[in-house]
Amino acid sequence: MQTTAQYSCAFCGETNSTFVDMSAGMQQSYTEDCQVCCRPNVLYIYVDDETLDVQIQSDYEE
Repeated sequence: MQTTAQYSCAFCGETNSTFVDMSAGMQQSYTEDCQVCCRPNVLYIYVDDETLDVQIQSDYEE
């Protein structure tokens, strides 16, 4: 199952949309380039196991 969620770019602050694969677990992390400034963001994804709400925090890629 996939869902769409939004995050703010750690570099430029613009809002981006991304697909989250719910079957990959309740906590995930991966790198995705910003759709506006093209810089790499590390996304930390948390899925609530009861409501399936998705929260994403972004950080600079080191």
